[in-house]
Formats: sequence, structure tokens, C-alpha cells
Amino acid sequence: MTYLPDFTARGWLDLVRADEVTHAMVEPTMLARIVAELDGRRADVPSLRSIAYGGARVPPAVLRAAIEAFPETGFVNAYGLTETSSMIAVLGPEDHRAALAGDTVAVARLGSAGRMVPGMECEVRGPDGEPLSPGKAGEIWVRGPQVSGEYRGTGSVLDPGGWFPTRDLGHLDHDGYLFVHGRADDTIIRGGENIAPAEIEDVLADHPAVGQAAVLGVPDEEWGERIVAVIVPVPGSAPDPEDVRAFARARLRSSRTPDEVVFRGELPYTATGKLLRRELARELAG
Repeated sequence: MTYLPDFTARGWLDLVRADEVTHAMVEPTMLARIVAELDGRRADVPSLRSIAYGGARVPPAVLRAAIEAFPETGFVNAYGLTETSSMIAVLGPEDHRAALAGDTVAVARLGSAGRMVPGMECEVRGPDGEPLSPGKAGEIWVRGPQVSGEYRGTGSVLDPGGWFPTRDLGHLDHDGYLFVHGRADDTIIRGGENIAPAEIEDVLADHPAVGQAAVLGVPDEEWGERIVAVIVPVPGSAPDPEDVRAFARARLRSSRTPDEVVFRGELPYTATGKLLRRELARELAG
């Protein structure tokens, strides 16, 4: 086990090479910084056989760049919760290699958490509690022997069939790949339309001057909520807010275009790479 007390992208690359690390685990911000450090170059880390990433969504552009930078390394994405004893869905190295080879279906599935592990079942349900067909978004429910759906002082939250409500939103494709859109609590409701922040964040991440992006809803008297994009620019760039909005509008419906774009030097994350949206929302509301 090699431990890096203070992360820097250059330090991580040097340590992997010096200690001949074979397996590594990174959270999304770390992976983005490693990709930025390499700046289009291939990583010189011949010992590295596997990179596991997770904890939060990775922008597709970052993931594609990472796979190209580490072509001989197997990438693994995993999805799980504390209540599910961690990992319940996996996107394995073969899926990432297929994407690197140009398989268009596999490229689209880079945005997924993969398929359920043996013994686990998944349903995506609508507001009426009924399972939805592939491609339709709703709340993710899971069932299996590794699920613990009981809380101290609250009791069981499992339904009569033993299904656990994850409070995450997502959809399944026709082959059982699970796409996680984000927490139900993060959904923006603008003019009666439910909007997943991740959809807008993925588009903004493709803007050449956007290093990181977080999208959230803030109270608005007319629309209920307005969409605010908080952007960390690429070092050395100075993007114009209207240019960022136009970039998004060209790729999304107008109702999903950010109403406001603000810039920050960094975004607040937990130690495991989860974006602290509520902290951002409090800052913007203040």
C-alpha cells in the first residue's frame, strides 16, 4: 500500500512510477487534475494495471482523455451506497476498452455506472411507484442480500417486496446499464420542468475554457427556481458568461440553459470528491 498524504497530479504520477504501483483509486477531481497535468500526453506508468474511480460523476471529456492517456490501464467505475455495503454496479475494463476502440454504444455507456453485480437487482420507478421501461428516468430502487435498509431509530425503509429506495435518479438502458443522474434532492424544478443538473454540467464541461462546472437551482419568484452554473475556468482563461450560456443553449433546450453563470476559483467537495451543492446554494442565496 502506497499512501500519498498530500495530492498533486505531478506527485501522484511520480509516485506511481517510482513505487511501480499496480492498482490505484482516484476520485473525480483527482482524475481531472491528472489529465490536466498530462495535457494530451500519454502517462509513463508501465506498472499501472488498474484505475478505479467513483464517488461522484466524472465529466465525459475528462474520462475520455484519461482513457487515452492510460491506454494500457484497465479502468473501473463503481456505484454503491453505505446502505448497500458499497459496490452494487460496475463498469469494467472491457467497457472502457470498447469505448477507446471507437464503439459508439460503448462511448455512450462511459456515462453509466455499469451493470449490477451478481445477486443485485435494480428497478427505476416513476412517481406512482411503478417500474419504468428502459430509457425513462426515475428513482433507482435496488434489492439484494447486501442491502441493509434499516436505520436506528427509524426502522426499515424497504417496501413489501424488499426493495430499497436509493433517493438517486437515473435510468437503465436496454442491456441493463445503469445511468445515475444525481440525487433526487438536487433536481431543479424550473417552470414545472424537472431538470437534472448533471445533464447541463456534462455540456458545460465540453467548453474549452471550463475546468469544472456545478449547476444548481436557486429560488426564483417567476420560475420557482432559476438555473445557476458555477464555473471554475481553465487556468489562464477568462470565459465570458454570455459565451458560456450560448454554448449551452446550442446543445440544450432553451429551458435548460443556465439563467446565470458565475465564476469561482474552486468548488467545495467532500474528501471523497462529492460536490457540496447545499454549501454552494447557501453561498449564492446569501
